[in-house]
Amino acid sequence: MIQRTRHLSGLEGLRAAALGFCGILFFAMSSHAQTIPSDRARLRVETDLVTVPATVLDASGKPVADLPESAFKLYQDGVEQTIAKFETQTNRPLELALMVDSSLSTIQDTRFEDQATARFIHLVVQPSDLLGVFEFSDYVYELSSGFSANVAKLEAAAERIAPGAGTSLYDAIVLGSEQLKKLPEDRRRVIVLVTDAGETTSKSSFEAARRAAVASEGLVYTILIRAVPNEAGRNTGGEHAIETIIDSTGGAVYYPKAMADLDKMFQQISHELRTQYLLSYYPQPKAKPGTYCRIELDIPGGSYTLHYRKGYFEAGPPQESASPNSNQ
Repeated sequence: MIQRTRHLSGLEGLRAAALGFCGILFFAMSSHAQTIPSDRARLRVETDLVTVPATVLDASGKPVADLPESAFKLYQDGVEQTIAKFETQTNRPLELALMVDSSLSTIQDTRFEDQATARFIHLVVQPSDLLGVFEFSDYVYELSSGFSANVAKLEAAAERIAPGAGTSLYDAIVLGSEQLKKLPEDRRRVIVLVTDAGETTSKSSFEAARRAAVASEGLVYTILIRAVPNEAGRNTGGEHAIETIIDSTGGAVYYPKAMADLDKMFQQISHELRTQYLLSYYPQPKAKPGTYCRIELDIPGGSYTLHYRKGYFEAGPPQESASPNSNQ
């Protein structure tokens, strides 16, 4: 029997957890209204550190891995920042949520898609990595029973993808983001979507999906499949939504011309993820709680394409008006 774990939106659970947390926080503040010890102050400073994973591609689309720190300029909301930490993190472990759209509008060659997905798992997963396999149609299903580095188990999960009716794209992004947030923090987080960008059955909104993706601190890579290989096969609204989310999180969109291109796209994503830089900084000035902070990374004088984390929400109550593209 095929084992699937069905997931719905976690928004109600988050609200309950938030209320409980607020009660605990209020009690703690009222009971300990005093100067913060120095060790706690140091911890607070450390949590202000913003990390930016980045991939640099040359004019031919190949990753560039030998640039010095001095080659980069880093900005937050237009203000240049001092790079506090710099490293090439080619071997840093990955946490990946692989999410495959199994709606009838996307599935053209089910068997080929299953096999290509399984080959991507074999290609990208190393012993220190963690990957979870999900499919989404009218609901989101977890096929791998958790995140794992067991390639055989993950490949078997990928080959259980089955066609469904609707498309819960936003729910899939929310769930993938929430699942990544539960994993260890000292890794690179990635959501890989294979979809036609249709959206018909989600309970989550576009903005909820975008915020969840940004909060996960993960990059979003999307292989966007068009049911018909011409302009008539485009879902322009869905494509714009995906591009807007990636503009916030970093990552890239790939447009295969045929299902046979899936392997090439998966290989490109794998190569990029294994050749990255990590830049960290302490924001100056510090933004107000809940505001969206836009990050810009530049290599002056170079003809490069950069894929990197584009922004984050400053810790605190969210402010809808502070986030871009909130009218989606």
